Amino acid sequence: MKRYRRIILVLIVITLFVLVAGPFLIPIPPLENTVPPGNLADPDSRFIAIRNVDVHYKIEGKGDNVLIFLHGFGASTFTWHKVIKPLSKNYTLIAYDRTGFGYSSRPMPGEWSGESPYSQESQVEQIVALMDALGVDKAVLVGNSAGGVTAALTTLKYPERIKALILVGAAIFKGGPPDWLAPLIRIPQVKRLGHLLIRKYYTNFFEIARKLAWHDPSKQTEEILAGYRKPMRARDWDRALWEFALAYKSSSLKERLSDIKVPVLVITGEDDRIVPPEASEKIARKIPNAELAVISNTGHLPHEEAPEEFLEVVNNFLKEVL
Repeated sequence: MKRYRRIILVLIVITLFVLVAGPFLIPIPPLENTVPPGNLADPDSRFIAIRNVDVHYKIEGKGDNVLIFLHGFGASTFTWHKVIKPLSKNYTLIAYDRTGFGYSSRPMPGEWSGESPYSQESQVEQIVALMDALGVDKAVLVGNSAGGVTAALTTLKYPERIKALILVGAAIFKGGPPDWLAPLIRIPQVKRLGHLLIRKYYTNFFEIARKLAWHDPSKQTEEILAGYRKPMRARDWDRALWEFALAYKSSSLKERLSDIKVPVLVITGEDDRIVPPEASEKIARKIPNAELAVISNTGHLPHEEAPEEFLEVVNNFLKEVL
């Protein structure tokens, strides 16, 4: 009996060692076939240094009123490619890649001090710093999904800088990570292997998400798929996504929506399966005098799937409030 107890004890010790120390013994090979994000830039790309990040952005139009576009998780400036030029006839359009995405640089731990550049707080400050650098006093913020969260938080902190707010499938009540996930991913062993898991499974996540994001995924052209896949050639894209996840904190945004006083348009796709329409409807109810627009036969990205309808809704709103 004592012998069996010793065997069991040894097995327990070995198991604990593997669980505790094993992740730190696994080698992490560098990503292959990647390049600095700036090397992937388009002919109309621009870059500007903002708070330790070389921010990639595009600008169109010369109108007095400025619209700034914030993409969602896993997206980039590319997501707005069907609506930027049409809107630029009457407005100045600025679309940029949020830290961790697109062609913006991806700072690694040790390259910054203080707040992580991937946190919501830093992203709010990044918007205002970008406006300052480009000489924009006030702007309309247009945020899709997670970008809608950042746009709303910016409006709450800097209401004097925001003329109006357009939230497209904003991930405020649905669509974001669960709060219980944050402490789990900060366990040292998980932190060690996190970006390896992202490297291994993000492609599968992308394929699932792209099908969920559209009402009719069969309409996604090879050009669209290539536009989304291209940033995955950027150096450290996996580590940046992991830093983005580690920096996540829950906020009080849900409880503060009634404090937003600027004109607000809430847009939802009728078949949004990532942020269901009822979640966007709830946002519109919480924000005083917000307008709600439901675009038929579209999913989470109505600006890509139904750009003509999206432009009509946005133009009508802007004519009223600007």
